[in-house]
Amino acid sequence: MNTRLTLAVSALALMAGAAQAEMNFNRIASFATPGNMAEGEDRARETSAEIIAATKDGMTLVYTDSPLGVIGRIDITDPRAPKPLGNIDMGGEPTSVAVIGSTAFVGVNTSESYTDPSGRLAVIDLGTGQEEVSCDLGGQPDSVAVAKDGSFVAVAIENERDEDLGDGRVGQMPAGTLALLSVADGIADCDSLQTVDLTGLAEVAPEDPEPEFVDINSLGEIVVTLQENNHIAVVSPQGEVIAHFSAGAVDLEGIDATDERGALVFTESQPGRLREPDAVKWIDDTHFATANEGDMDGGSRGWTIFAKDGTVVYDSGTDFERALIQIGHYPDKRSDAKGVEPESIETAIFDGTPLVFVGAERGSAVGVYDVTDPANPVLLQVLPSGIGPEGYVALPERNLLVSANETDLVEDGGVRAHVMLFERAEGEAAYPTLTSAGSDKLIGWGAISGMVGDAEQPGILYAVNDSFYGYQPTIFTIDATAKPARIVSALPVTRGGAPAQKLDLEGVTLDGEGGFWLASEGNTDKLVPHALYHVNAKGVIKEEIGIPAALSAVEKRFGFEGITKVGDTLWMAVQREWGDDPKNHVKLVAYNTETEEWGAVLYPKAAADTGWTGLSEIVAQGDWFYVVERDNQIGDAAKIKKIYRIPASEMVAAPLDGELTVVSKEEVRDLIPDLKAWGGYVVDKVEGLAIDATGEMFVSTDNDGVDDSSGETFFWSIGKM
Repeated sequence: MNTRLTLAVSALALMAGAAQAEMNFNRIASFATPGNMAEGEDRARETSAEIIAATKDGMTLVYTDSPLGVIGRIDITDPRAPKPLGNIDMGGEPTSVAVIGSTAFVGVNTSESYTDPSGRLAVIDLGTGQEEVSCDLGGQPDSVAVAKDGSFVAVAIENERDEDLGDGRVGQMPAGTLALLSVADGIADCDSLQTVDLTGLAEVAPEDPEPEFVDINSLGEIVVTLQENNHIAVVSPQGEVIAHFSAGAVDLEGIDATDERGALVFTESQPGRLREPDAVKWIDDTHFATANEGDMDGGSRGWTIFAKDGTVVYDSGTDFERALIQIGHYPDKRSDAKGVEPESIETAIFDGTPLVFVGAERGSAVGVYDVTDPANPVLLQVLPSGIGPEGYVALPERNLLVSANETDLVEDGGVRAHVMLFERAEGEAAYPTLTSAGSDKLIGWGAISGMVGDAEQPGILYAVNDSFYGYQPTIFTIDATAKPARIVSALPVTRGGAPAQKLDLEGVTLDGEGGFWLASEGNTDKLVPHALYHVNAKGVIKEEIGIPAALSAVEKRFGFEGITKVGDTLWMAVQREWGDDPKNHVKLVAYNTETEEWGAVLYPKAAADTGWTGLSEIVAQGDWFYVVERDNQIGDAAKIKKIYRIPASEMVAAPLDGELTVVSKEEVRDLIPDLKAWGGYVVDKVEGLAIDATGEMFVSTDNDGVDDSSGETFFWSIGKM
């Protein structure tokens, strides 16, 4: 039996009468790359989507898939329902693709070793899948670009170094080059191959240039990044180097540069950080933008606009990374490396407005900038891109942006590599759903777990982070009346004046005295106890309560997930079966703060066809207790992400050594349709549930600290009770 909730009036509905709505990009669909495998193929193999391009009519996408050695094709005639067109075997590692009309020009690495690099340019009819021409490039290709008039192709021949040799430094022969080939009637002329020498240009290893990325403006001028050399060259269509210059360095202030702790502390600096740009794209005929990913010594965590004479017109400094920090997309485990690691750049003109799209490989997001004034770009949006974005293609004629995301977590049972589609249209931006933007001090956050509503203030909620940030346990205050919801403060949980250790906070509830009760999920192997913590309004732990012997004797790894308070009794949901629980039943544990007595009831959870199911939150309100029940599956495999309710009258705790009552449950809401509405894949961790002072219910997901995760946090209202 389902219980209906009355949906709250959305801000979008209130805007319906507006004469002119704002234009925004929103994700409308995603395509998992295993979908292009042929019937009978082993879909458990790793696959990927890296560099992506589109046919002239914008109806077909083509992307490189190096793990499978193929290029994949997708029909986006209906961009909300992308369809597989199958893979084409490349007989090597495809590294890049560009398209003229409906013909793909694919760089294919066929190298047998680093010292004997080889590769070819394959010319593929995307309609028939047939290879028309193959041109020997004489080296290992890394990036392909086509002239806007379709007259020639430029290929960056990287001849990449062996990173296990000589401390992975450049200065390993043979040197990289730039290859130019004429195109006639849509077919490359192999005999026209021209090699442009790029040695002697850079200050860093001038004898060994490693071209990384190329792009061509309407004048036929080619810009090429030499990432490991921290250098950029501009080459004429005839193959003459007309300008070259160092990519330079940036002084970074207010960053997190340390990875030995699970904490977001943005107080460090990196002076003179080399840009070492990866992707580059022309904005117009005089300006181009670079994504400063970094390699050997650098990575400036941002992006830059250069004039083609080498003048720095704009540099984002730490602004781009800070924008990702505010929406929970900062990858803390990459702090000692290159942070959010911008790797990809796309440019296009939408309705007369020049835009730059900056993709963060480790932050799994893309910034959308208005560069009408190249010296003063304006950040319009940050979009969720999928895990490990590698390439983008903009289709302004169709108001579309497409991302190719290379990370495939099949070996870990995680989400597969995806291509994602975004549409620019009138309406609100659907993402982010939660941000700390607007606070006086930068608030980093992630891995949101338990939540609770304030007892008096409508729309004010409190949330905790889990053990991913083990050195920074925090209670966040969320203003859910804002659009998007805003984290307005962060209260450290402390013990002895320092951040409390050995906590895995999975639940929070009000104590009725201005403080909180926190539930910590234990892990005996890591000496983290299953426990309850009473903290005051300043976040100081005043009382710690361990579980009794009757529970310790049967405890397992998956413990308390959520906590709620009714009178003097705290109720905690145990995520999965402990040692004495019947199959597919878990305990709802009670602790009376006055009598110090423990008890429990049993909750009947669903059986899982794959993986497991369990509880991740509990909230009491009026005559009901609400729980979140979910499986640990992701994407199409996800089956159970639901809210159930239990009559409060049945929540009568029995002694732990007695027979426990099995409570009844009633489905309130299936959350999978909600999760699908964001246009991506269904995430696995629905972790937070809270009811505010007016009875409005809010749900949130845990982004795992952007570790093997897209970093997406979904926070939304499902209406008043």
